[in-house]
Amino acid sequence: MLRLPPLIALSYFEVAARTRSFALAAKELNVTPAAISHQIKALEEYLGVDLFVRHHRKVSLTPAARAALPELHEGFQALGRAVDKIRSHGEERLVVTVCAEPLFATKWIVPRLHRFYARCPDAEVRLQASLHTVDRTRDRVFGEADLKRAGIDVSVRLGFGNYVDLEPQRLMSLDLVPICAPQLADTVDGVDALRGMPLLCDSTLTRVDESYGWQEWFKQQGFDAGTLREMRFGNGLLALEAALAGQGVLLGSRDLHQAELDAGKLSVLADRPLNCDQAYYVVSAGEGLERPIASQFREWLLDEANVSAQ
Repeated sequence: MLRLPPLIALSYFEVAARTRSFALAAKELNVTPAAISHQIKALEEYLGVDLFVRHHRKVSLTPAARAALPELHEGFQALGRAVDKIRSHGEERLVVTVCAEPLFATKWIVPRLHRFYARCPDAEVRLQASLHTVDRTRDRVFGEADLKRAGIDVSVRLGFGNYVDLEPQRLMSLDLVPICAPQLADTVDGVDALRGMPLLCDSTLTRVDESYGWQEWFKQQGFDAGTLREMRFGNGLLALEAALAGQGVLLGSRDLHQAELDAGKLSVLADRPLNCDQAYYVVSAGEGLERPIASQFREWLLDEANVSAQ
């Protein structure tokens, strides 16, 4: 049997070579650039050949690295598919691992999960909430390798739909309106008065290069926002709790806060939505590559979105 270098070193090399950057590879793999450099150096010593030319602030591939990269990339994809086939015949064939942005996972998926279990009573959904499902830029490319590396079957991503070989399907648009507790709504007299109110910010969208927040909302309404009293929260769940406590006005999605609106815990101050270019997309390995339970969960998400839109 062929003697192969350590798999982790090969995987670090594949990402670093594909991104042409130790820093970008470290971000994709959630490790430090030093860890990338260490593994690459160990791999070069093992193979007895240089893989990168180190410049002052960048790296470039050697001819040996360029020659090996395509087949190595294909090899990792084939290895991932083989592992998936083994897993599909194992004890966890009815387990589906799902990941979504925290607010969406909590306020949209969880309240509907009982309907998925009614459709697939033997399934087990392992739901994760992560801000890593939010794309920072339009150029963010998320593909099958990223999905498999994270151990995710189905992901709901908030972004622009740039998902390589994942057959993205648009689940829901993102339209933001001012909402707040009813007792606070009674004190607001018109849109102009909002500029002097405490304004709650879900920092999820400020992670994106093309920000969508209060400044953009006021501009759309034809107002110069000026200096605003903004309170920033790390995710939508924290911002929602502040809004429910009457601490300010939140620019939020009606779809994701519908339960609170229906219960009278929140009110829409102005039915003037800020239409964001980002949307929620459901992505998975796609037909022929994903396990049946993943396909069923993806189709269920789309069915639920269609019902909600009616």
